[in-house]
Amino acid sequence: MSIWNLEAGARAYAALGDPSRLAIIDMLANADLASGELGSKLDIPTNLVAHHLRVLEEAGLIERRRSEGDGRRSYVTRTPACNELLGAGRLPRPRRIAFVCSQNSARSQLAESYWRTISDIPVVSGGTHPASRVHPRAITVARRHGLDLTTARPRLATDVLSGDELVIAVCDRAYEDLDTHPLHWSVPDPALAESTKAFEGAYDDIAGRITRLAASFEGEAS
Repeated sequence: MSIWNLEAGARAYAALGDPSRLAIIDMLANADLASGELGSKLDIPTNLVAHHLRVLEEAGLIERRRSEGDGRRSYVTRTPACNELLGAGRLPRPRRIAFVCSQNSARSQLAESYWRTISDIPVVSGGTHPASRVHPRAITVARRHGLDLTTARPRLATDVLSGDELVIAVCDRAYEDLDTHPLHWSVPDPALAESTKAFEGAYDDIAGRITRLAASFEGEAS
């Protein structure tokens, strides 16, 4: 069932009538970006970016999340309603996928394991500062969804990246640490909440994003 009603849909389409706002939504199709990054890509001043983001937020198309790394910045992400309305952006099919988070103990491990269930594109994961083990709650949540992380081990990102993959940072800290210009998914760190519900929320967020990403690839592997 659609999560849009006619009035909300009309507000959304009206907000997208401006070319800059439509461009912002297009740039957010597969990645979360800070307002400064959006302004640089569009080459427009910060006050105009702020106006466009306010209109899009009021229309229910975007939301903002404070960075868990650099707390001075917030990341803009499309809402589930926006994704339902517009679908995924199109990307060339990569040779390989690499999911990276700070510790490679939960989010990137869940992403790697789930990816294997829906795509034949090779996948790896790593951390910018790997933990000593996969988080027990990540293993529990993975098991609930038919995934097995019992033998998974955190790895250093630089040890698994070869340079020919599409890199996706699934946390703010990794995105801010990496200099490879990865795609960015601002998924909150479930370990900060220390609850199984938080890990389930992270899994749902990641699984939804992966499903949309996998559907966005076009063509053969390059």
